[in-house]
Amino acid sequence: MTEAKKWTSKTKRVSLGVGGALVELTQDPERGSWANPIEFVLSCIGYAVGIGNVWRFPYLVYRNGGGAFLIPFVLMLITMGLPIFFLELAIGQYSGLGPNEAFTRMAPALEGLGYCTLVVILLVMVYYMVIVAWTLFYTFVSFVPKLSWAYCDNDFNTNDCYSGLQGIQCQTNDPETIFYNKTCISARLICKNFGFEDGNVTHCFDTNRLELLQHLYTRTLSSEEYFNDRVLGLRGATWEHFGGIRWELLGCLTLAWIVCFLCLMRGVQSIGKVVYFTALFPYVILTALLIRGVTLDGAGDGSLWFITLKWSKLKSTSVWADAASQVFYSLGIGCGSLITLSSYSNFNNNCHRDAIIVTFTNLATSIFAGFVIFSIMGFLARQVGMPIDDVIKSGAGLAFIAYPEAVARMPLPNLWAVLFFVMLFILGIGSQFAGVQAINTAILDLRPDLRKHESYVVLGICVTCWLLAIPMVFDGGIYLFTLMDWNTASWAILLIGIAEVGVVGWCYGCNKFLRNIAEMQMRFSLLLRRYWWLSWVVLAPITCLVVFVYQICTYEMPRYGEYIFPGWVNAIGILIGLSTLAPMPFFFIRRLWKGPRDWSLFRPKKTWGPAAEKGTGNGNSSMATTKISQPYRNESQEDYI
Repeated sequence: MTEAKKWTSKTKRVSLGVGGALVELTQDPERGSWANPIEFVLSCIGYAVGIGNVWRFPYLVYRNGGGAFLIPFVLMLITMGLPIFFLELAIGQYSGLGPNEAFTRMAPALEGLGYCTLVVILLVMVYYMVIVAWTLFYTFVSFVPKLSWAYCDNDFNTNDCYSGLQGIQCQTNDPETIFYNKTCISARLICKNFGFEDGNVTHCFDTNRLELLQHLYTRTLSSEEYFNDRVLGLRGATWEHFGGIRWELLGCLTLAWIVCFLCLMRGVQSIGKVVYFTALFPYVILTALLIRGVTLDGAGDGSLWFITLKWSKLKSTSVWADAASQVFYSLGIGCGSLITLSSYSNFNNNCHRDAIIVTFTNLATSIFAGFVIFSIMGFLARQVGMPIDDVIKSGAGLAFIAYPEAVARMPLPNLWAVLFFVMLFILGIGSQFAGVQAINTAILDLRPDLRKHESYVVLGICVTCWLLAIPMVFDGGIYLFTLMDWNTASWAILLIGIAEVGVVGWCYGCNKFLRNIAEMQMRFSLLLRRYWWLSWVVLAPITCLVVFVYQICTYEMPRYGEYIFPGWVNAIGILIGLSTLAPMPFFFIRRLWKGPRDWSLFRPKKTWGPAAEKGTGNGNSSMATTKISQPYRNESQEDYI
């Protein structure tokens, strides 16, 4: 099937009577578009600003030198993040195509690049929605008057469980007692049991706070046991003994995908209306949480920790690698979704302005969320009597262990819990829209005749992703989740980023691409042109390559907590990462097999061109194109008049 036939659904043949040639008048089917530029910008913000801004960025700032982490992060944003972000928007808007068709027409040898991005976003959608299911679970249980994660009286709690609320109740009833072994017990008796003769409380515990020194015994927060044992059902589960299904999580996962389908069933027309809520409402909740957070005891300590500059940390190469990975993670570049979203924009839309707005909105949101989270973490650290270093263990722990533990100690805990987890749900579901639409657009670009059945295509995508995610709601599902998160959008996606800028900077030609951008009425000063040229040709590919080499050299096998995965599981994880790159060599070999075998494979096909000429991506009625049909025509010799 030729490119023209794949793109068009209606064909009219007219005989010219000259050598038996036929003229095919082809009519492009109607392709949706954004109602206005604001919908497009909000969709990009909803896609880029997600759960990672609330849990992953603050955690990386904490782990990598406090406020000093912003220096490598901003540098990576300027040299790598923003250039690739703008490049993807420009490709989608200029071509009016999804990533698979756009890269195929731009450089046939790299036809597989677009499919690589689709594999990445498909895998990310599958496991990312599991996080959304967790947020739904916590949202529902937050309406119960008694927040179960704050107590150690549940069936699954161990003797090491520690509840701050129950500890306060013990001391209120009797100042000489503490909460230990799931009950109130005399502090002096505990001191004797730990070898302090005669209950010498001066050396055993702080007489002002009446709390045992933490190093004397193992203490697991009740919120941590709740997440691992109640939500995940992890206790006793291994890769060899995966356990049974968690029916509550399956219900939450199903509901999340139903909501996603209802928001996407009409394509960009429905997305454009939903994003007004999903992109903006989380900022309302973040603001409310910040106002509440700064009024808590210890909030100043947390905020100070967040902005304290630890310059020595910048000497570590791991800090720079974390900054680069967070740029990819937070902006969602290398996944094809941005190309898809911009392919529905007006041809003359100023996507250069949009790229700058969305990129720095994402940065500002991360910093804003950092103050919200660390003000609350400072409160929690003071409540449990431990340094902030020990409060935060991981990104997921920050959202589902540390924050629930803190909110249980606030006045009106149910209210703040509901607000927080509703915000995470909205952020998570909003980030899924672009991914589903990317797969949907790829299918419809290959089969335009399915556009009239778009809702069924979206339904098929949602059901498929739902089915693939079911193993991650089993008792051992967190292990599969960790394996996919560890290997999907990590080292492999850096190579996809290199390939994207390589197509534009080295195959297609950066100056030619800048002229294409000028065709869309975006004109740059000489300084700005040089910046984009330098970024696409030199800075972005070199930065991605250096970070990729570092990550490969320092690669560690995935684990969850103290559980080390078996060797055969690690092999599967590496195969998952390689699967995101497999389409590139596969389609390259396929192209060589079909021919021709020359440099034309790295030059744009004649079907590559502006969306305005195809009547797509700008909301105008379709324009007819004409093809001369010959007895034999090589695929690289396609002509359009």
